[in-house]
Amino acid sequence: MTSDTTATTTPSESGTASAGTPRPPRSRARRIRRVLGWSAAVLVLGAAGSGWWVYSHLNGNIDSVDLDQAIGSDNRPPKVAGDAQNILVLGSDSRAGANADLDHGDVSGARSDTAMLVHIPEGRARATAVSIPRDTLITRPECKDGEGKTVPEANRVMFNSVYSVAGPACVVKTVEQMSGIRLDHFVEVDFAGFKGLVDALGGVTVTLDRPMSGAKGGLKLDAGTHRLNGTDSLKFVRTRYGYGDGSDLGRIGLQQQFMLAMLSEIKKQDAFGNPARLYKLADAGTKSLTTDSDLASLTALSDFAQSMKGVDPGTMETIMLPVAYDKVDRNRVVVAQPQASQLWEALRTGQKIPAEAKKSPAKG
Repeated sequence: MTSDTTATTTPSESGTASAGTPRPPRSRARRIRRVLGWSAAVLVLGAAGSGWWVYSHLNGNIDSVDLDQAIGSDNRPPKVAGDAQNILVLGSDSRAGANADLDHGDVSGARSDTAMLVHIPEGRARATAVSIPRDTLITRPECKDGEGKTVPEANRVMFNSVYSVAGPACVVKTVEQMSGIRLDHFVEVDFAGFKGLVDALGGVTVTLDRPMSGAKGGLKLDAGTHRLNGTDSLKFVRTRYGYGDGSDLGRIGLQQQFMLAMLSEIKKQDAFGNPARLYKLADAGTKSLTTDSDLASLTALSDFAQSMKGVDPGTMETIMLPVAYDKVDRNRVVVAQPQASQLWEALRTGQKIPAEAKKSPAKG
C-alpha cells in the first residue's frame, strides 16, 4: 500500500510543482535568468556600440570649412528671408588620397572642375541650378587660404583657378561677390567620392540624342539610353571633346543632365527609406565630402536632406550663367551683362527668372 505522505510532499522538498509539472531548482532558475539578462544586455550594448561605430565612422569621413571664420561674417551678403536656401556644389579634381588612382591626365593640384549654385526658394518645392563655366574670367577677391595666409585680389583669372590658389572658402566668397547671394551651405565632392556614390546606387541611367565619340580618351557611347557605372559616369561628366561643340560650355549640359539623372535615381530607390542602402550611400558619399561646418555631421546632413524631399528632380531648372566670349582671348569667356545681373536679381528676390537672363551669348 502506498503511503499518503507522497501526495502531500511540498514543491520545495521534491523540486516539482504541486500539479506534478517538473520545475528547475531555484538555483538553476536564477542561473537561467542571469544568463538571459546578461545576453540581453550584451545584445543591447552591442547594437548601441555598432550604431555608435557607424555614426562615428561616417561622421569622421566628413571634412568641413567654417565659412564665417574663413571669409569673415561682415564681408558676406545678408541671408535670405524665410526658409529659402542657396547651396554651392563643387566637384573638385583633387589628386589627393583615393583620387590618385583615377586617370586625371597630366595636371597636378586641384581645381573646381564643376560649380553649381543651387537655389531652393521658400517652400522648398522646386529648385534652380546655375552652372558657372570653369573658363570664366572673373575678379578673385582678397582671401585667406587654408593656412590663413592672405591671397591678394586678382583680375581676369579663370574661375576654376580660385580653388587651387586659395581653397574652397575663397570660391564661396568669389561666388557671393559675383552674385550678391549669401550661400547658406557649401558641399564639395571629389572624383573618388563621385565614383563611389554612383557605384553605391548601382549605376545611373542617361540618354544621349547623339553619339559620344570618345575623342581624346573620353567615353564612347552610341545615341540612346545607357546605364553607367561610377568610372564611366566620371568620364561622362568630364567629357569635352567628341560630343556637341567640344567646348567647356557643352560639357556643362552633360553635367546638368547627369545631376538630374542621379537625383532621380536616389528618389526612385527611396534611399532615405532603406537603412541598408542609406548607409551604403552615406559611406560612399562622405568618404570624399567637404561641407561648411553647419552641415558637417550625419545628423545635419540627414535633416537637410529630409527638408529637401519636396524638391522634384523632374521639375528642377538648370541654367548656365550667361557668358560671352572674351574679346582678347576667344578660348575664355566673361560674364555677360545685363543677363547675369537679371538672373542673380531674380534669385535674390524670389522672382521668376526672365527668359533673357537664361540666354548666353557665347552659345548663340
